[in-house]
Amino acid sequence: MATYTANQLSGAGSPCESLNGGTTYTFTLANPLSGSAYFTFETKRDVNGFYSGSIESADGVINNLSLVSSLNSSPYIFSVVINPGGGSFDFTPTVTMAASGSFLRTTGETTLTIS
Repeated sequence: MATYTANQLSGAGSPCESLNGGTTYTFTLANPLSGSAYFTFETKRDVNGFYSGSIESADGVINNLSLVSSLNSSPYIFSVVINPGGGSFDFTPTVTMAASGSFLRTTGETTLTIS
């Protein structure tokens, strides 16, 4: 699977690789900062900035949270707080997502590996 750098994940974020519905993926986040950081997984929006007609790519099961907290989610977006040092969680999407169908974003110097 892929590794994303802090530069790729900052600002507007990085398009996500394809994820298969029903397959469990481990998201491992490294946070070298002494404070918390944030990670967001968001469905690609339409040209008007809405999710209308979009696949609900953030819909699925999120579990095995380790050193991440404050999970907020909807079928279109989810976010977690990443503790200093980093953490991980598992995500099993409900539907198969094409590459670039979702975006990944973090704050700070956080990196991400999906395995």
